[in-house]
Amino acid sequence: MSVRRLAEASLQPVSFAFNRANAAAAKQWINKYPKGREQSAIIPLLMLAQEQEGWVTKAAIETISDMLGMPYIRGLEVATFYTQYQLNPVGTRAHIQVCGTTPCMLRGSEALMDLCRSKIHHDQFHTNDKGTLSWEEVECLGACVNAPMVMIFKDTFEDLTPERLAEIIDLYDAGKGASVTPGPQNGRITSEPITGLTTLKSEKAILKTTGDRDAKAAAKAAREPAPAAIVAAPAALAEASAGPVAPSKASKPKTDAPETSPALETPSPAKVAPETEKAASVRAPRHSAANANKAAPEVEKVLKQRSGPIVKAEPAAAFKAPEAKGTQLGAAGKTAAAKTTNAKPTSAKPTNAKTGNAKTGKPSLEDKNRPAGIARPALVDDLKLISGVGPKIEGILHSLGIFTYAQVASWKKAEREWVDGYLSFHGRIEREDWVKQAKALAKGGVAEYIRVFGKKPV
Repeated sequence: MSVRRLAEASLQPVSFAFNRANAAAAKQWINKYPKGREQSAIIPLLMLAQEQEGWVTKAAIETISDMLGMPYIRGLEVATFYTQYQLNPVGTRAHIQVCGTTPCMLRGSEALMDLCRSKIHHDQFHTNDKGTLSWEEVECLGACVNAPMVMIFKDTFEDLTPERLAEIIDLYDAGKGASVTPGPQNGRITSEPITGLTTLKSEKAILKTTGDRDAKAAAKAAREPAPAAIVAAPAALAEASAGPVAPSKASKPKTDAPETSPALETPSPAKVAPETEKAASVRAPRHSAANANKAAPEVEKVLKQRSGPIVKAEPAAAFKAPEAKGTQLGAAGKTAAAKTTNAKPTSAKPTNAKTGNAKTGKPSLEDKNRPAGIARPALVDDLKLISGVGPKIEGILHSLGIFTYAQVASWKKAEREWVDGYLSFHGRIEREDWVKQAKALAKGGVAEYIRVFGKKPV
Protein backbone atom coordinates (compact mmCIF):
# COMPACT_ATOMS: atom_id res chain seq x y z
CA MET A 1 0.00 0.00 0.00
CA SER A 2 1.33 3.44 -0.92
CA VAL A 3 2.13 6.07 1.69
CA ARG A 4 -0.90 8.15 2.64
CA ARG A 5 -0.26 11.73 3.71
CA LEU A 6 -2.45 14.67 4.65
CA ALA A 7 -3.23 17.32 2.07
CA GLU A 8 -0.97 20.35 1.69
CA ALA A 9 -1.30 23.11 4.27
CA SER A 10 -2.64 25.51 1.64
CA LEU A 11 -5.67 23.24 1.18
CA GLN A 12 -6.38 22.70 4.87
CA PRO A 13 -9.17 24.71 6.54
CA VAL A 14 -8.40 26.60 9.71
CA SER A 15 -10.99 24.89 11.90
CA PHE A 16 -13.63 22.17 11.94
CA ALA A 17 -16.87 21.67 13.83
CA PHE A 18 -19.72 19.20 13.45
CA ASN A 19 -23.06 20.64 12.42
CA ARG A 20 -26.00 20.13 14.76
CA ALA A 21 -27.16 16.79 13.24
CA ASN A 22 -23.69 15.27 13.08
CA ALA A 23 -22.85 16.52 16.59
CA ALA A 24 -25.85 14.59 17.92
CA ALA A 25 -24.84 11.54 15.89
CA ALA A 26 -21.27 11.75 17.22
CA LYS A 27 -22.58 11.84 20.78
CA GLN A 28 -24.67 8.72 20.13
CA TRP A 29 -21.63 6.90 18.75
CA ILE A 30 -19.51 7.79 21.78
CA ASN A 31 -22.24 6.59 24.16
CA LYS A 32 -22.19 3.14 22.50
CA TYR A 33 -18.79 2.39 24.02
CA PRO A 34 -18.16 1.70 27.73
CA LYS A 35 -16.55 4.29 29.93
CA GLY A 36 -12.83 4.48 29.30
CA ARG A 37 -13.22 3.03 25.79
CA GLU A 38 -14.65 6.10 24.08
CA GLN A 39 -11.60 6.36 21.81
CA SER A 40 -12.94 3.39 19.84
CA ALA A 41 -15.52 5.76 18.34
CA ILE A 42 -12.87 7.51 16.23
CA ILE A 43 -13.64 5.44 13.11
CA PRO A 44 -17.36 6.36 12.86
CA LEU A 45 -16.63 9.96 13.89
CA LEU A 46 -14.07 10.37 11.10
CA MET A 47 -16.67 9.01 8.66
CA LEU A 48 -19.17 11.61 9.90
CA ALA A 49 -16.58 14.32 9.29
CA GLN A 50 -15.90 13.02 5.78
CA GLU A 51 -19.61 12.90 4.92
CA GLN A 52 -19.97 16.48 6.14
CA GLU A 53 -16.89 18.03 4.50
CA GLY A 54 -16.34 15.62 1.62
CA TRP A 55 -12.86 14.66 2.89
CA VAL A 56 -10.97 14.31 6.19
CA THR A 57 -9.09 17.45 7.09
CA LYS A 58 -6.31 17.93 9.62
CA ALA A 59 -8.57 20.15 11.69
CA ALA A 60 -11.23 17.43 11.76
CA ILE A 61 -8.72 14.83 12.99
CA GLU A 62 -7.52 17.13 15.78
CA THR A 63 -11.05 18.15 16.80
CA ILE A 64 -12.22 14.52 17.01
CA SER A 65 -9.06 13.56 18.93
CA ASP A 66 -9.81 16.29 21.46
CA MET A 67 -13.41 15.05 21.79
CA LEU A 68 -12.17 11.54 22.58
CA GLY A 69 -9.24 12.59 24.78
CA MET A 70 -6.58 10.94 22.64
CA PRO A 71 -3.24 12.22 21.30
CA TYR A 72 -3.25 13.68 17.81
CA ILE A 73 -0.77 11.06 16.61
CA ARG A 74 -3.28 8.31 17.42
CA GLY A 75 -5.94 10.03 15.36
CA LEU A 76 -3.50 10.52 12.49
CA GLU A 77 -2.58 6.84 12.61
CA VAL A 78 -6.20 5.80 12.11
CA ALA A 79 -6.95 8.35 9.39
CA THR A 80 -3.84 7.53 7.34
CA PHE A 81 -4.21 3.76 7.71
CA TYR A 82 -7.72 3.17 6.35
CA THR A 83 -8.20 3.92 2.65
CA GLN A 84 -11.89 4.72 3.19
CA TYR A 85 -10.82 8.15 4.41
CA GLN A 86 -10.07 10.73 1.72
CA LEU A 87 -7.14 12.86 2.89
CA ASN A 88 -7.31 15.28 -0.04
CA PRO A 89 -10.18 17.27 -1.51
CA VAL A 90 -12.36 15.23 -3.85
CA GLY A 91 -15.15 16.14 -6.23
CA THR A 92 -17.88 18.12 -4.56
CA ARG A 93 -20.59 16.29 -6.47
CA ALA A 94 -19.07 12.83 -6.98
CA HIS A 95 -15.93 10.90 -6.15
CA ILE A 96 -15.99 7.78 -8.34
CA GLN A 97 -14.24 4.67 -7.04
CA VAL A 98 -13.61 2.17 -9.85
CA CYS A 99 -13.02 -1.44 -8.82
CA GLY A 100 -9.88 -2.84 -10.43
CA THR A 101 -9.75 -6.31 -8.90
CA THR A 102 -9.60 -9.39 -11.14
CA PRO A 103 -13.33 -10.07 -11.79
CA CYS A 104 -13.99 -6.42 -12.70
CA MET A 105 -10.76 -6.21 -14.70
CA LEU A 106 -11.79 -9.25 -16.76
CA ARG A 107 -15.18 -7.63 -17.40
CA GLY A 108 -13.82 -4.31 -18.61
CA SER A 109 -12.90 -2.09 -15.64
CA GLU A 110 -9.85 -0.79 -17.51
CA ALA A 111 -12.18 0.77 -20.06
CA LEU A 112 -14.06 2.46 -17.20
CA MET A 113 -10.79 3.88 -15.87
CA ASP A 114 -9.88 5.19 -19.32
CA LEU A 115 -13.25 6.94 -19.41
CA CYS A 116 -12.57 8.57 -16.03
CA ARG A 117 -9.19 9.76 -17.30
CA SER A 118 -10.78 11.39 -20.32
CA LYS A 119 -13.86 12.90 -18.62
CA ILE A 120 -12.45 13.84 -15.18
CA HIS A 121 -8.64 13.96 -14.90
CA HIS A 122 -5.75 11.89 -16.14
CA ASP A 123 -4.48 11.21 -12.59
CA GLN A 124 -6.31 9.77 -9.64
CA PHE A 125 -7.35 11.96 -6.67
CA HIS A 126 -7.37 15.05 -8.88
CA THR A 127 -10.56 16.99 -9.49
CA ASN A 128 -11.81 18.23 -12.82
CA ASP A 129 -11.56 21.88 -13.78
CA LYS A 130 -14.77 22.76 -11.93
CA GLY A 131 -13.80 20.75 -8.84
CA THR A 132 -17.04 18.74 -9.01
CA LEU A 133 -15.66 15.29 -9.97
CA SER A 134 -12.73 13.07 -9.04
CA TRP A 135 -11.91 9.35 -9.27
CA GLU A 136 -9.63 6.57 -7.99
CA GLU A 137 -8.99 2.86 -8.48
CA VAL A 138 -9.91 0.69 -5.48
CA GLU A 139 -9.85 -2.93 -4.50
CA CYS A 140 -12.84 -5.29 -4.45
CA LEU A 141 -16.17 -3.56 -3.81
CA GLY A 142 -17.98 -6.83 -3.13
CA ALA A 143 -20.30 -7.35 -6.12
CA CYS A 144 -18.03 -9.48 -8.29
CA VAL A 145 -20.90 -11.37 -9.94
CA ASN A 146 -22.13 -8.04 -11.35
CA ALA A 147 -18.74 -6.82 -12.56
CA PRO A 148 -17.62 -4.28 -13.57
CA MET A 149 -18.76 -1.77 -10.99
CA VAL A 150 -18.05 1.60 -9.38
CA MET A 151 -18.99 3.18 -6.07
CA ILE A 152 -20.09 6.80 -5.66
CA PHE A 153 -20.41 7.82 -2.03
CA LYS A 154 -22.32 4.88 -0.47
CA ASP A 155 -24.04 3.63 -3.64
CA THR A 156 -22.71 1.01 -6.05
CA PHE A 157 -23.43 0.92 -9.78
CA GLU A 158 -22.92 -2.47 -11.38
CA ASP A 159 -23.01 -4.20 -14.78
CA LEU A 160 -21.53 -1.08 -16.30
CA THR A 161 -20.42 -0.27 -19.79
CA PRO A 162 -18.30 2.77 -20.66
CA GLU A 163 -21.34 4.36 -22.31
CA ARG A 164 -23.53 3.91 -19.22
CA LEU A 165 -20.80 5.20 -16.86
CA ALA A 166 -20.41 8.27 -19.07
CA GLU A 167 -24.13 8.97 -18.67
CA ILE A 168 -23.89 8.57 -14.87
CA ILE A 169 -20.87 10.91 -14.68
CA ASP A 170 -22.71 13.56 -16.70
CA LEU A 171 -25.77 13.32 -14.44
CA TYR A 172 -23.67 13.75 -11.29
CA ASP A 173 -21.74 16.62 -12.85
CA ALA A 174 -25.05 18.33 -13.61
CA GLY A 175 -26.20 17.88 -10.00
CA LYS A 176 -28.74 15.17 -10.93
CA GLY A 177 -26.97 12.21 -9.32
CA ALA A 178 -29.98 11.47 -7.10
CA SER A 179 -31.95 10.50 -10.21
CA VAL A 180 -29.62 7.56 -10.97
CA THR A 181 -30.88 4.27 -9.59
CA PRO A 182 -28.04 2.36 -7.90
CA GLY A 183 -27.41 -1.34 -8.47
CA PRO A 184 -27.22 -3.24 -11.79
CA GLN A 185 -27.50 -1.01 -14.84
CA ASN A 186 -28.54 -3.68 -17.35
CA GLY A 187 -32.01 -4.44 -16.03
CA ARG A 188 -31.29 -7.40 -13.83
CA ILE A 189 -32.45 -7.48 -10.21
CA THR A 190 -29.66 -7.78 -7.63
CA SER A 191 -27.51 -10.76 -8.69
CA GLU A 192 -30.04 -12.98 -10.45
CA PRO A 193 -29.10 -14.55 -13.83
CA ILE A 194 -29.10 -12.10 -16.71
CA THR A 195 -31.81 -14.18 -18.42
CA GLY A 196 -34.07 -14.01 -15.36
CA LEU A 197 -34.90 -16.30 -12.47
CA THR A 198 -34.90 -20.05 -13.10
CA THR A 199 -35.73 -21.17 -9.56
CA LEU A 200 -37.83 -19.87 -6.65
CA LYS A 201 -40.12 -18.01 -9.01
CA SER A 202 -42.90 -18.24 -6.43
CA GLU A 203 -42.76 -17.64 -2.70
CA LYS A 204 -45.61 -20.08 -2.17
CA ALA A 205 -43.30 -22.99 -1.49
CA ILE A 206 -41.26 -21.19 1.17
CA LEU A 207 -43.84 -19.06 3.01
CA LYS A 208 -45.30 -20.59 6.16
CA THR A 209 -48.66 -18.91 5.68
CA THR A 210 -49.23 -20.43 2.25
CA GLY A 211 -47.98 -23.79 3.49
CA ASP A 212 -50.46 -23.82 6.36
CA ARG A 213 -53.26 -22.78 4.05
CA ASP A 214 -52.50 -25.59 1.59
CA ALA A 215 -52.30 -28.12 4.41
CA LYS A 216 -55.74 -27.12 5.70
CA ALA A 217 -57.21 -27.34 2.19
CA ALA A 218 -55.75 -30.82 1.72
CA ALA A 219 -57.13 -32.00 5.08
CA LYS A 220 -60.57 -30.63 4.23
CA ALA A 221 -60.57 -32.38 0.85
CA ALA A 222 -59.66 -35.67 2.52
CA ARG A 223 -62.70 -35.44 4.84
CA GLU A 224 -65.18 -34.75 2.03
CA PRO A 225 -66.87 -37.74 0.27
CA ALA A 226 -65.47 -38.75 -3.09
CA PRO A 227 -67.40 -37.72 -6.22
CA ALA A 228 -69.55 -40.33 -7.92
CA ALA A 229 -67.35 -40.35 -10.97
CA ILE A 230 -64.39 -41.53 -8.92
CA VAL A 231 -66.49 -44.20 -7.16
CA ALA A 232 -67.50 -45.60 -10.55
CA ALA A 233 -63.97 -45.57 -11.86
CA PRO A 234 -62.42 -48.79 -13.13
CA ALA A 235 -60.74 -51.11 -10.67
CA ALA A 236 -57.37 -50.48 -12.31
CA LEU A 237 -57.59 -46.78 -11.44
CA ALA A 238 -58.43 -47.60 -7.82
CA GLU A 239 -55.48 -49.97 -7.57
CA ALA A 240 -53.16 -47.38 -9.11
CA SER A 241 -54.19 -44.72 -6.61
CA ALA A 242 -54.08 -47.08 -3.62
CA GLY A 243 -50.39 -46.61 -2.93
CA PRO A 244 -47.26 -44.82 -4.08
CA VAL A 245 -45.87 -45.71 -7.47
CA ALA A 246 -42.48 -47.40 -7.33
CA PRO A 247 -39.64 -45.62 -9.12
CA SER A 248 -39.14 -46.74 -12.67
CA LYS A 249 -35.87 -48.24 -13.87
CA ALA A 250 -36.82 -48.07 -17.53
CA SER A 251 -33.97 -45.70 -18.34
CA LYS A 252 -31.37 -47.70 -16.44
CA PRO A 253 -29.05 -49.39 -18.95
CA LYS A 254 -28.71 -53.13 -18.81
CA THR A 255 -25.11 -54.28 -18.99
CA ASP A 256 -23.05 -57.28 -17.98
CA ALA A 257 -20.96 -55.19 -15.58
CA PRO A 258 -21.20 -56.35 -11.96
CA GLU A 259 -21.87 -52.76 -10.85
CA THR A 260 -25.35 -52.91 -12.43
CA SER A 261 -26.26 -56.27 -10.93
CA PRO A 262 -29.18 -56.00 -8.47
CA ALA A 263 -27.45 -58.61 -6.33
CA LEU A 264 -24.74 -56.07 -5.46
CA GLU A 265 -27.05 -53.21 -4.42
CA THR A 266 -26.72 -52.00 -0.84
CA PRO A 267 -29.11 -52.89 0.65
CA SER A 268 -30.19 -55.30 -2.02
CA PRO A 269 -33.98 -55.50 -2.48
CA ALA A 270 -33.53 -59.02 -3.83
CA LYS A 271 -32.24 -61.76 -1.58
CA VAL A 272 -29.92 -64.02 -3.52
CA ALA A 273 -27.88 -67.05 -2.70
CA PRO A 274 -24.19 -66.56 -1.86
CA GLU A 275 -23.26 -68.54 -5.00
CA THR A 276 -25.21 -66.11 -7.17
CA GLU A 277 -23.68 -63.07 -5.52
CA LYS A 278 -20.22 -64.56 -5.84
CA ALA A 279 -20.81 -65.22 -9.53
CA ALA A 280 -21.80 -61.57 -10.06
CA SER A 281 -18.74 -60.26 -8.25
CA VAL A 282 -15.48 -59.46 -9.94
CA ARG A 283 -13.17 -62.41 -9.79
CA ALA A 284 -9.58 -62.02 -8.73
CA PRO A 285 -7.02 -62.64 -11.47
CA ARG A 286 -5.82 -66.22 -11.72
CA HIS A 287 -2.50 -66.80 -10.02
CA SER A 288 0.38 -67.45 -12.36
CA ALA A 289 3.60 -68.71 -10.86
CA ALA A 290 5.52 -67.74 -14.00
CA ASN A 291 4.23 -64.15 -13.92
CA ALA A 292 4.78 -63.85 -10.18
CA ASN A 293 8.38 -64.95 -10.64
CA LYS A 294 9.16 -62.22 -13.16
CA ALA A 295 10.91 -59.09 -11.99
CA ALA A 296 11.63 -56.06 -14.11
CA PRO A 297 15.40 -55.65 -14.46
CA GLU A 298 15.16 -51.88 -14.00
CA VAL A 299 13.42 -52.45 -10.65
CA GLU A 300 15.39 -55.22 -9.06
CA LYS A 301 18.29 -55.53 -11.51
CA VAL A 302 18.31 -59.29 -11.25
CA LEU A 303 20.10 -61.51 -13.69
CA LYS A 304 17.94 -64.59 -13.26
CA GLN A 305 14.55 -65.63 -11.90
CA ARG A 306 13.95 -65.45 -8.19
CA SER A 307 12.50 -68.92 -7.75
CA GLY A 308 14.18 -72.25 -8.26
CA PRO A 309 16.99 -73.94 -6.39
CA ILE A 310 19.41 -71.62 -4.67
CA VAL A 311 22.95 -72.91 -4.63
CA LYS A 312 24.62 -72.03 -1.37
CA ALA A 313 27.84 -73.91 -1.99
CA GLU A 314 30.93 -71.95 -1.09
CA PRO A 315 34.08 -71.81 -3.21
CA ALA A 316 36.79 -74.25 -2.38
CA ALA A 317 39.10 -71.50 -1.18
CA ALA A 318 36.47 -69.53 0.75
CA PHE A 319 37.04 -68.79 4.39
CA LYS A 320 34.95 -70.96 6.71
CA ALA A 321 34.19 -70.01 10.26
CA PRO A 322 35.02 -72.64 12.91
CA GLU A 323 31.34 -73.00 13.82
CA ALA A 324 30.39 -73.89 10.24
CA LYS A 325 28.95 -77.34 9.64
CA GLY A 326 31.58 -79.98 8.88
CA THR A 327 34.48 -77.86 10.17
CA GLN A 328 36.90 -79.40 12.61
CA LEU A 329 36.91 -77.77 16.02
CA GLY A 330 39.88 -77.46 18.36
CA ALA A 331 43.51 -76.99 17.48
CA ALA A 332 43.24 -78.79 14.16
CA GLY A 333 40.39 -76.60 13.08
CA LYS A 334 42.16 -73.37 14.10
CA THR A 335 45.29 -74.44 12.21
CA ALA A 336 43.29 -75.18 9.08
CA ALA A 337 41.45 -71.88 9.33
CA ALA A 338 44.69 -69.97 9.80
CA LYS A 339 46.23 -71.66 6.76
CA THR A 340 43.18 -70.82 4.65
CA THR A 341 43.11 -67.20 5.79
CA ASN A 342 46.84 -66.57 5.29
CA ALA A 343 47.09 -68.45 2.05
CA LYS A 344 48.14 -66.51 -1.04
CA PRO A 345 45.29 -65.77 -3.40
CA THR A 346 46.81 -67.60 -6.31
CA SER A 347 47.12 -70.81 -4.33
CA ALA A 348 43.38 -71.39 -4.00
CA LYS A 349 42.05 -73.30 -7.00
CA PRO A 350 38.83 -75.17 -7.64
CA THR A 351 38.80 -78.70 -8.91
CA ASN A 352 38.35 -77.56 -12.51
CA ALA A 353 40.40 -74.37 -12.36
CA LYS A 354 40.14 -73.32 -16.02
CA THR A 355 36.48 -73.92 -16.78
CA GLY A 356 35.07 -73.12 -13.35
CA ASN A 357 33.00 -75.24 -11.01
CA ALA A 358 30.22 -76.84 -13.04
CA LYS A 359 28.29 -77.82 -9.91
CA THR A 360 28.04 -74.30 -8.44
CA GLY A 361 28.23 -72.32 -11.70
CA LYS A 362 31.00 -70.08 -10.36
CA PRO A 363 33.79 -68.75 -12.59
CA SER A 364 37.29 -70.09 -12.44
CA LEU A 365 39.79 -68.64 -10.01
CA GLU A 366 42.32 -68.57 -12.85
CA ASP A 367 40.03 -66.54 -15.11
CA LYS A 368 41.77 -63.49 -16.61
CA ASN A 369 38.97 -61.25 -15.33
CA ARG A 370 39.56 -62.17 -11.69
CA PRO A 371 40.65 -59.07 -9.72
CA ALA A 372 44.30 -59.06 -8.78
CA GLY A 373 44.95 -60.01 -5.17
CA ILE A 374 47.69 -58.98 -2.80
CA ALA A 375 49.32 -60.48 0.26
CA ARG A 376 47.61 -59.56 3.54
CA PRO A 377 48.99 -56.13 4.54
CA ALA A 378 49.74 -55.06 8.07
CA LEU A 379 46.74 -52.67 8.08
CA VAL A 380 43.60 -54.17 6.59
CA ASP A 381 40.71 -51.86 5.60
CA ASP A 382 37.32 -52.56 7.14
CA LEU A 383 35.49 -53.72 4.01
CA LYS A 384 32.28 -54.05 6.01
CA LEU A 385 31.89 -50.26 5.74
CA ILE A 386 30.90 -50.86 2.11
CA SER A 387 27.13 -51.25 2.00
CA GLY A 388 26.37 -54.85 1.02
CA VAL A 389 29.55 -56.38 2.51
CA GLY A 390 29.06 -58.36 5.69
CA PRO A 391 31.49 -60.39 7.81
CA LYS A 392 31.07 -63.51 5.67
CA ILE A 393 31.60 -61.69 2.38
CA GLU A 394 34.56 -59.83 3.84
CA GLY A 395 36.14 -63.17 4.72
CA ILE A 396 35.61 -64.44 1.17
CA LEU A 397 37.18 -61.27 -0.26
CA HIS A 398 40.16 -61.73 2.06
CA SER A 399 40.56 -65.29 0.77
CA LEU A 400 40.73 -63.81 -2.75
CA GLY A 401 43.45 -61.35 -1.71
CA ILE A 402 41.12 -58.31 -1.47
CA PHE A 403 42.04 -56.34 1.68
CA THR A 404 41.85 -52.62 0.84
CA TYR A 405 39.35 -50.05 -0.44
CA ALA A 406 41.73 -49.11 -3.26
CA GLN A 407 41.50 -52.62 -4.70
CA VAL A 408 37.71 -52.51 -4.85
CA ALA A 409 37.78 -48.96 -6.25
CA SER A 410 39.97 -50.12 -9.16
CA TRP A 411 37.65 -52.91 -10.37
CA LYS A 412 36.68 -52.68 -14.02
CA LYS A 413 33.40 -53.97 -15.42
CA ALA A 414 34.78 -57.44 -16.23
CA GLU A 415 36.26 -57.75 -12.75
CA ARG A 416 32.99 -56.68 -11.14
CA GLU A 417 31.12 -59.27 -13.19
CA TRP A 418 33.59 -61.95 -12.11
CA VAL A 419 33.15 -61.09 -8.42
CA ASP A 420 29.39 -60.87 -8.97
CA GLY A 421 29.31 -64.42 -10.33
CA TYR A 422 31.78 -65.77 -7.83
CA LEU A 423 29.90 -64.45 -4.82
CA SER A 424 26.46 -65.20 -6.32
CA PHE A 425 25.39 -61.58 -5.73
CA HIS A 426 23.67 -61.14 -9.11
CA GLY A 427 23.68 -57.39 -9.40
CA ARG A 428 24.43 -56.25 -5.86
CA ILE A 429 27.83 -54.81 -6.75
CA GLU A 430 26.33 -52.54 -9.43
CA ARG A 431 23.12 -51.83 -7.55
CA GLU A 432 24.89 -50.67 -4.38
CA ASP A 433 27.84 -49.19 -6.29
CA TRP A 434 30.69 -50.80 -4.37
CA VAL A 435 33.26 -49.01 -6.53
CA LYS A 436 31.94 -45.51 -5.71
CA GLN A 437 31.72 -46.37 -2.01
CA ALA A 438 35.26 -47.75 -2.02
CA LYS A 439 36.62 -44.66 -3.79
CA ALA A 440 35.10 -42.38 -1.15
CA LEU A 441 36.43 -44.52 1.72
CA ALA A 442 39.87 -44.78 0.13
CA LYS A 443 40.02 -41.02 -0.39
CA GLY A 444 38.99 -39.76 3.02
CA GLY A 445 37.49 -42.52 5.13
CA VAL A 446 34.12 -42.06 6.84
CA ALA A 447 34.19 -38.25 6.54
CA GLU A 448 34.51 -38.40 2.74
CA TYR A 449 31.80 -41.09 2.60
CA ILE A 450 29.39 -38.79 4.49
CA ARG A 451 30.25 -35.88 2.18
CA VAL A 452 29.56 -37.96 -0.95
CA PHE A 453 26.52 -39.97 0.16
CA GLY A 454 25.09 -37.71 2.88
CA LYS A 455 25.00 -40.49 5.45
CA LYS A 456 27.29 -42.68 7.50
CA PRO A 457 28.42 -46.01 5.99
CA VAL A 458 26.31 -48.91 7.17
